[in-house]
Amino acid sequence: MRHDEAAPGARRKALRRALAAALAGLFAAGAFAAAADAPVPPPSAPAEAASAGQQDFSQAERLLFMNDPLARLKPPTTLRYHFHKAGTLEGGFDDEVTMQLSAEENGSCCAVSGEFLTGERRLNLPTIEHADANPVLLYFLERDVREMKRLTKGAENYYRKRIRMAVYNGARVEELPLSYKGRQLRGQQVLVSPYDDDPARSRFEKFARKTYEFYLSDEVPGGVYGIRSVMRDASDAAGPMVLEELFLDGASPTTGRSGR
Repeated sequence: MRHDEAAPGARRKALRRALAAALAGLFAAGAFAAAADAPVPPPSAPAEAASAGQQDFSQAERLLFMNDPLARLKPPTTLRYHFHKAGTLEGGFDDEVTMQLSAEENGSCCAVSGEFLTGERRLNLPTIEHADANPVLLYFLERDVREMKRLTKGAENYYRKRIRMAVYNGARVEELPLSYKGRQLRGQQVLVSPYDDDPARSRFEKFARKTYEFYLSDEVPGGVYGIRSVMRDASDAAGPMVLEELFLDGASPTTGRSGR
């Protein structure tokens, strides 16, 4: 193959890696303690962040973005999730999400490519290389901020910032039991309400009563048991305006395709 034929493919691969790094930086640990436009240290370097004078990480940040649940999995593995949308605002649907974990060159876990929803609803997102935390969290939140932009006509980066700061400053962490495959497991629930004290709330008041619930456990494959976002109107008489949730269906060895 000539060099000029290979170059476009190499450039596309490099671009996808850059996009993946940018996506991880939008929500990953370290971003919460910094200003919105400040450089974000990699999740694997809390010591460097501390030496640079940044604040410590919150408990919620550590649980959501600084854990390493993928290290306990043996690639190639596929994590499967069920996605459900309902509510009074617009039509709902059920769909699926898969996270395909493949081994790094040294055999460790993992590079992760996600298929978030299917068909016309499919969210195009890049592979996350050298993943420790489960990228399904990033994918869910990225879709969520795009939906907020669609509903409010606001800026995606604004909603990302509000979620970052809420995880750092205002998240509640509670211990709770979870049921998975007929077993009772120990888990944690992280509750986040990014718009409760938002100074710009009046600009999108109709959509501001929104909470995020993250369900985590070291005893389930991939560490993420489920995620739920709930948007309510002022009365909540008819139920949530929008409810979106993703829960783990299971994990199995990846078959019928290469790991990468």
